[in-house]
Amino acid sequence: MPTIAAGKFVAEKAKIDGFYPEVVRPKAARIGVLIQGTFAKAYKAGVPIAFGTDSGVSFHGDNAREFGFMVEAGMPVNAALQTATYNAAKVLGSNDVGQIKAGYYADIVAMPSDPNDDIHVTEKVSFVMKNGVIYKQP
Repeated sequence: MPTIAAGKFVAEKAKIDGFYPEVVRPKAARIGVLIQGTFAKAYKAGVPIAFGTDSGVSFHGDNAREFGFMVEAGMPVNAALQTATYNAAKVLGSNDVGQIKAGYYADIVAMPSDPNDDIHVTEKVSFVMKNGVIYKQP
């Protein structure tokens, strides 16, 4: 479960005087920028990947940026989307989430356009259904 967004966040914030204690800044600046490259190597090596974030590190609500970072690192869009659906369900040992299929929970999100055209549309969720109940729609 990579956390590319967390690495980018800490590397960016390490540049700001006073954001982190001085003892933390060098490590945040050095390690944060390496995470995306490590992800790319793991993906190319065939390591199974599920979506994850360190939302306590970066701002809540920004976790969808992870999709864009995965694609930038060489993962195809559909594979990136599967990290948050099928792959995440598999890691959790679930047999009834992660797919749109009879007998599965109706947990669905949709975006206003095709993520294959622009992965960043995942940051603009326009429809949310959880267990068959619609919570957000255009």
